[in-house]
Amino acid sequence: MTGDTSTRWGMGDLAPAEKETGSQPKRAVLVGVTFGQKRSETEASLRELSALAKALGLVPAATLLQDTDNITQKTLIGSGKVKELLLLVEECKADLVIFNDPLTPMQVRHLEDALDTEVLDRTGIILQIFSERARTREARLQVASARLSYLLPRLAGMRKNLSRQGGGSGRLSNKGAGEEQLELDRRHIERELSEIRRQLKDIDKERSTQRAMRLRSGLPRVSLVGYTNAGKSTLMNVLLARSQQAGRQEKQVFEQDMLFATLDTQVRRIEIPGHTPFLLSDTVGFLSDLPHTLVQAFRSTLEEAKYADLLLAVEDCSDPSKERQEEVTRTTLQEIGAGDIPVLSVCNKADLLEEAPLGRTVGDRVYLSAKSGEGLEALLCEIDTILAGQRIPRRYLVPYSRGKLLADLSARHPEAVPVYREEGAELFLTLPRREAEVLSLEEGVTTLPDEAEEPAEKEKG
Repeated sequence: MTGDTSTRWGMGDLAPAEKETGSQPKRAVLVGVTFGQKRSETEASLRELSALAKALGLVPAATLLQDTDNITQKTLIGSGKVKELLLLVEECKADLVIFNDPLTPMQVRHLEDALDTEVLDRTGIILQIFSERARTREARLQVASARLSYLLPRLAGMRKNLSRQGGGSGRLSNKGAGEEQLELDRRHIERELSEIRRQLKDIDKERSTQRAMRLRSGLPRVSLVGYTNAGKSTLMNVLLARSQQAGRQEKQVFEQDMLFATLDTQVRRIEIPGHTPFLLSDTVGFLSDLPHTLVQAFRSTLEEAKYADLLLAVEDCSDPSKERQEEVTRTTLQEIGAGDIPVLSVCNKADLLEEAPLGRTVGDRVYLSAKSGEGLEALLCEIDTILAGQRIPRRYLVPYSRGKLLADLSARHPEAVPVYREEGAELFLTLPRREAEVLSLEEGVTTLPDEAEEPAEKEKG
């Protein structure tokens, strides 16, 4: 290869303290290639890969980083570097090699033959983490969909046993004794994918029903978004603890200092004295180079953010890669159609920085520590201000045929005195913008032209 340099980092740089377990954890060598990007970006991505490996209980034993102007199609890093990698694997007694870049099945096969050890890429590691973290039926189905979608186009280049000739099978139909096992595998995966997608559609209908019920609750919706392990679940639990002091007993969400500690959407009611009550949702965290199959499989879960009145973009302001993580968050929000929703940046872990304005708001950023709760009051005040600014006054005419809807609106908004017209009841309501839009779409409901005064006062006059 031409125009390349390489850097090797030993165990002292990346290896974590090994856990006290009955069996020795597997050791991994991490490999990164700088091609068409800054070296610092590759190094940051490799640090993230190290954290992903640790999340699986692996020990990153060493790292090989290469700067190059050329990529070798057969093995990605070229024959010379493959030999260097082999020596590193033997030196560290590694059990597997993890590439930061995506590998083709052909590259995996050639690398495993040359290194005589298991080879994975970043996508494979992330898929394994998601498989271990999935708890609910929906999350398990989403991960299964992502894994099968990842596997399907790679069947042709996978292990040699996938290209063997096969006859009939009790589970699989075939066209004849001479059909390749590869084709049988492909058809079986496509059937499984079809069934999984059918089940996910059913779950999505249930989610839509639950979402519609929340929209009718009259409470504004706030969604936690941001990079994985930035502290979203910790922040939700701190807010829940404050809410519980007000007499509510809401279930705490799982939190742990690891990547992708939770994959499931959690929605909780936050009602703290002196502040606007709201529904708070937390979902799977973002990550740079998140596999496309996972983004697609978890799209319905991620899209919970689309229905929020306010997004709290939580970031770890002590992380040296925070600018890169912010960009990933912005890009992902655009991807899922949530790019036009108001965003308040929450700079978490500000207590780890000496000069951070902890407990204060600077521009559109609130600096706090979710772990200690310091700065929480500043965050709540900002949420109050933003949500209050989003409420809009509107006049509606609700037909008498929608008696249940009228009763529901009157119960949730007792301050709105209905004025009974020949066509129906007229209500003057001040609602969050999104709830106002939903109400406008209700069957038979008419949005009346804006007026300077409430209709009830006009009647009095």
